[in-house]
Amino acid sequence: MPWNAEDYPASMRHLSAAARLKAIEIANALLDEGMEEGMAIRIAIAKAREWAVRHGLPQRDDE
Repeated sequence: MPWNAEDYPASMRHLSAAARLKAIEIANALLDEGMEEGMAIRIAIAKAREWAVRHGLPQRDDE
């Protein structure tokens, strides 16, 4: 099930908008490669947080 900016896993709701979009992008790519949904979500969130830090962006919406 591909996600988008309006329809994404609940575990991504705490991410900043930029990090959430990156997490959605990563998760969708991992799903396309055949990864299990739960694992794809966890990896995507972790990688999106790393991406946000590298780009000087907030990781969470409360930062």
